Amino acid sequence: MTGGAAAEELLVVGGGVSGIACARAIADAGCPVVVRDRGHRLGGRMAVKTIDDRPVDVGASYFTVSVPAFQNVVDRWLDVELVRPWTDTFHVGDPGGLLGTRTGPMRYATPLGLRSLIEDLSLGLPLRNPDDVREVEPGPTVDSTAYAGVALAMPGPQALDLLGDSLEAERAASGGMWEPCIALIATYDKRVWPDLDGVFVNDSVVLTFVADDGRRRGDDAPVLVAHAHPVLSAAHLDNPDAAIAPMLGELEGVLGISVAPSSVIAKRWSLAKPVNPHVEHYFLGKSGVGLCGDGWHGPSRIESAYLSGRALGRAMARRGPAAA
Repeated sequence: MTGGAAAEELLVVGGGVSGIACARAIADAGCPVVVRDRGHRLGGRMAVKTIDDRPVDVGASYFTVSVPAFQNVVDRWLDVELVRPWTDTFHVGDPGGLLGTRTGPMRYATPLGLRSLIEDLSLGLPLRNPDDVREVEPGPTVDSTAYAGVALAMPGPQALDLLGDSLEAERAASGGMWEPCIALIATYDKRVWPDLDGVFVNDSVVLTFVADDGRRRGDDAPVLVAHAHPVLSAAHLDNPDAAIAPMLGELEGVLGISVAPSSVIAKRWSLAKPVNPHVEHYFLGKSGVGLCGDGWHGPSRIESAYLSGRALGRAMARRGPAAA
C-alpha cells in the first residue's frame, strides 16, 4: 500500500456533473482533492458528439432549475453565455403524429453542448484522465493507494464493480435498477418538420423524446436527436445500429417526415436513468467511501446530480480523513 501525499487527499472518481460538483465543494472547503475519470473528456452522460464541426448533445437533453442553490450556478453560466433559456413548451405526440403542446418549467440548453458546463466547473481542479480505477478497498484505498476519503460519482452498478467485497454497506447502497437508452442523431439537408422544440412521445415502445437540436442550440441546424424507449434500447444494447431503422421509422411518423436523413448515428447508454433513485442526497460510510450522482436525491436530473455531488463533497470535507 502506498501513502505519502495521496493519503492526505480526497479522491473523486467520475468526471460527470456530480463528480465535478463534489470535487469543487471539497476544494472550496480548502481540502486537497483530485479527480480521476476514465474518459478522454469530462462530462459523463452530459456527453457531446461533434458532427460536421458542430456539437450535439447525445446524453442529457437539457436541464431545469428548481432550487436557489443551483439557480446561483446557472445565473453565472447565463452571465458568461455558456447557457441559454431554451423553451418551456414541448409538443406531445404518439407514433401517428403530433397531438398538441405541453407547458412546463423553463428548459436550459447550451450553445457549446452540456459538457461545456462540466469543463467550466472543473477549471483549476487537479484532473487525471483518462485514468481507469480498478478497485476500492477499506482504508480507504484505491488501486492500493491510500486516500483520506473516496467519492464514487457514478451509477450504482458501476460503483458496485469497483467496491471490494468487504465494503458491505457501500455495496448495499449501490444497488438498484437502471434503464438503458439509445440516442439517435439524424442530420438532414434542410429542416423538413413542423416548427417545434421537442416532442414527448406517448404510447410507444420505440421513442420517448425527440429534440430539435437546431432549436436547442440556437442555430437552426437541421438535426434531430431521438431517445429510444428502454424496451427497445435493452433489446439492442449489443448492436445499437440495429435500432436505427425502427427509430427512424417512428421519427418519421411522429413528425411527418418523408425524406431520409443525410447521416444517422446511434449512441448507446447502458445506464441512462435510475428506476428508483434514492431520496437521500448521498451515502457516506464509516470507511470514508461515499456515493453520489444521478441515483441519489431523486428525481433523476442534472440539478439533482449537481446537488448530490456538492452535498457529498461538503460532508467529506467536514469529516476529513476516515477513521482507522
